[in-house]
Amino acid sequence: MARVILAMSGGVDSSVAAHLLKHQGHEVIGVFMRHGTAVESACSVDEPLLPLAPAAHHGCCTAADAADARRVAQSMGLPFYALDLHTDFQQIIDYFVDEYAAGRTPNPCVVCNHWIKFGRLFDYADSVGAEFVATGHYARLETIGDQPALLRGFDAGKDQSYVLFGIPRERLARMLLPVGTHAKKEIRATAEALRLDVADKPDSQEICFVTPGRHAEFVRDQLATRTLDGSQQTADRSGDIVTLDGRRVGRHDGIERFTIGQRKGLQVALGSPHYVVQIDADRREVVIGPRSALARRGLVADQANWLVPPPSDSLECQVQIRYRCRPVPATVRLRNDAEFEVEFDEPCHGVAPGQAAVCYDGDRLLGGGWIVASH
Repeated sequence: MARVILAMSGGVDSSVAAHLLKHQGHEVIGVFMRHGTAVESACSVDEPLLPLAPAAHHGCCTAADAADARRVAQSMGLPFYALDLHTDFQQIIDYFVDEYAAGRTPNPCVVCNHWIKFGRLFDYADSVGAEFVATGHYARLETIGDQPALLRGFDAGKDQSYVLFGIPRERLARMLLPVGTHAKKEIRATAEALRLDVADKPDSQEICFVTPGRHAEFVRDQLATRTLDGSQQTADRSGDIVTLDGRRVGRHDGIERFTIGQRKGLQVALGSPHYVVQIDADRREVVIGPRSALARRGLVADQANWLVPPPSDSLECQVQIRYRCRPVPATVRLRNDAEFEVEFDEPCHGVAPGQAAVCYDGDRLLGGGWIVASH
């Protein structure tokens, strides 16, 4: 029997993960990660349990989620602790704001997995003598050859391996992903059989520290309250919306409202569908064009992380450029230890700087990096 630290979010997946780990004979310690931001009210492990109530915000890490997680742990007889990680979460918020301000599209949930769920939780595991860290992600761990390998989850529609690409290779041997070998409907059925209140709880779909639909306002507010030489920065963030030939067709109030490939919310009428094809942060310009202008033959990614030995030459694989995006055949070549280039077999649409380019060989995740440019 091994001691396991399980990240419990209060959702159905991590709740059933607790049951599966306990059934396997492990000593499970439930941990909830508090971020302490405005969308989370105060929560203490010493507070009385709160009644389960529906919430409009389907994120994670709220006080209601903490109460749900603690209730599940209590029902299973598991020790449960809430960790104060607001300092770490502030770094994720800063990253989120900085990326949008620079005209890139951030993915804070990926960063959270790298820095906190499979970062800081390992520190906590070491402090209490735990051998493993577990989560409710839909991904699988198998041994291939004599090395641990990360694979897509059994349920293709729920696969979350993409968001785990940045985990250090040496930590795979200490990870457990108990729900990854199950379909989502099986997990919910297990929760119902266990009579868990969270059996029908909606999946987390939003960024935990941002009110749904208000990310642009959040970025603007964060930028406005940052100080430089003791004074607030409230610089005008408006700019032009232009076509590929430089023709001005509209105005916007901040580039943080836009991402590459976006069609809705442009507030311009040109008689045919137009998409965001480029964001120039220095000029505060949003460039729009037809869908064909989104086609890219390749990209460059940096901050590479490989879960297999890095390719010494070219690598034929499939590359996924967004969380809910179909992987496409491509050739990968290393520029150096930190950068790699991707050449797609066919043009790929919607390559966005700031998103992750993740490489697969079938179901096996090979590695990935953060997109910095495309061509």
